[in-house]
Amino acid sequence: VVIRAQNGDLLYRISPWARYVIRDEDKVNYDWVHWNPPQSYIHKHPSPKRLKSLRIYESHVGIASPEGKVASYKNFTYNVLPRIKDLGYNCVQLMAIMEHAYYASFGYQVTSFFAASRVHSNPTKFADVTRLSGAVDSVEKRDAVQEDLDRLREYAHVNLSRFNEGQVARSCTWVGAIPSISTGWGMNCWEVLRFLLSNLRMWIEDYRFDGFRFDGVTSMLYHHHGIGTGFSGDYNEYFGLHVDEDALCYLMLANHMIKFLHPECITIAEDVSGMPALCRPVAEGGGGFDYRLAMAIPDKWIQIIKELKDEDWNMGNIVHTLTNRRYEEKYIAYAESHDQALVGDKTLAFRLMDAEMYTNMSVLSPLTAVIDRGIQLHKMIRLITHALGGESYLNFMGNEFGHPEWLDFPRTGNNESYHYARRQFNLTEDHLLRYRFLNAFDRDMNKLEERFGWLASPPAYVSEKHEANKVIAFERAGLLFVFNFHPYQSYVDYRVVSWHSSLIVIFKYKILLDSDDGEYGGHQRLDHSTEYFSEEYPHNYRPNSLMV
Repeated sequence: VVIRAQNGDLLYRISPWARYVIRDEDKVNYDWVHWNPPQSYIHKHPSPKRLKSLRIYESHVGIASPEGKVASYKNFTYNVLPRIKDLGYNCVQLMAIMEHAYYASFGYQVTSFFAASRVHSNPTKFADVTRLSGAVDSVEKRDAVQEDLDRLREYAHVNLSRFNEGQVARSCTWVGAIPSISTGWGMNCWEVLRFLLSNLRMWIEDYRFDGFRFDGVTSMLYHHHGIGTGFSGDYNEYFGLHVDEDALCYLMLANHMIKFLHPECITIAEDVSGMPALCRPVAEGGGGFDYRLAMAIPDKWIQIIKELKDEDWNMGNIVHTLTNRRYEEKYIAYAESHDQALVGDKTLAFRLMDAEMYTNMSVLSPLTAVIDRGIQLHKMIRLITHALGGESYLNFMGNEFGHPEWLDFPRTGNNESYHYARRQFNLTEDHLLRYRFLNAFDRDMNKLEERFGWLASPPAYVSEKHEANKVIAFERAGLLFVFNFHPYQSYVDYRVVSWHSSLIVIFKYKILLDSDDGEYGGHQRLDHSTEYFSEEYPHNYRPNSLMV
């Protein structure tokens, strides 16, 4: 598009609605390409029905390969999607899908909102990803990062997109971040709303996306963007003049439109403030989201591992963090996400095992105390988060098997290296390495949830959080979960509550998942053929109990 500005200059611009753009690596400017394949793309598989619970696999197409390169849509379609299905995940969250200027930005520097990223291949290959996702019964979600203003702020040198120029404030907590949607867009202008809403609709109808995760919602909801502000739960912190009403109305409108046109679609909010009713229907005055991320959980695990000795872990505090959520609002629990995998932070596996991951993960080497502790806690932390922490579960690719290295995209600071911008899935296929134990446990954990559906069940009844014994016990979906976090003490004939109902009913229990199983790198101290029977023996204010 060539535009003559008011001062007479000729400006060359590509359309903000461009569906496919390319750029030579040695150039800065993009070229708008009319993508018109000989045959129109046909989606052969219908969109999946709304799932009762989500087991989300957070993914990035470019790093989804053991090779040090930008991986393709084809690689993700035929090599990664089958792996995700085998692991028991039923939802794929794709990051960095919209065209963005800087690969290392993880998709945040969006330049073309309607175009799939060119670095992985063309739009047809991307459509294959969504088509095959439906074939393996996976819901697919995209990060809705509608933040970048670089290409739109002065489109045609006029304020065409009605940007909110008076409130641009860069976040001091995001290094190099772009102002969020609420600080850069004039959310009360119908032209802006039309652009953003049509963008959401395009990804759903053209590429058959089944939902969106809205990133940085806290920054949108408040004029202070959540910077330097603590949220204690006082309702005065959520309702007042500090709330950005235009941005809040946009979120409600976006959710209403998505659910009205495509009722099966799912929306997720990344909000650290705990805004009440954010995940209640718009008809009730809520934000309209289906889920919110339980962002306090990974922070709690990091704090515990960094600051506390094993014998100082507080069972009550762990349970409180995992169960502290708003009534009738669904949460997505996760022990770690891409945030912990990025360079500058550490994954749970790396915090637990550190440098020994490079030297002692072979089954041919002695099992050191550090590796043994790390493997066992890695499994227990993920299972208790999965079972107690919410109504859905999320994992970032590679973290399921304790990926040994951080994620660092090619940049000037690392000599444009791709060595850390990859996922070494091959480690789980080497039977001489202990990574396969963690991978197998993660798979069977998801398969068990698929069988019993605890994520779609009412919140768990916690019957025990014993500080001296370091034991947590709870029941959910008819299953009894017992966790022993004691650093050195095992128990025999340990009594736990049998059933949260006051009815006197006798139950028979068998072990379904055991983190101490040899298949998962455990010590095989439990006999799986044993049957456990409850009895009329009061314990922890309940009439029935059993010994395990």
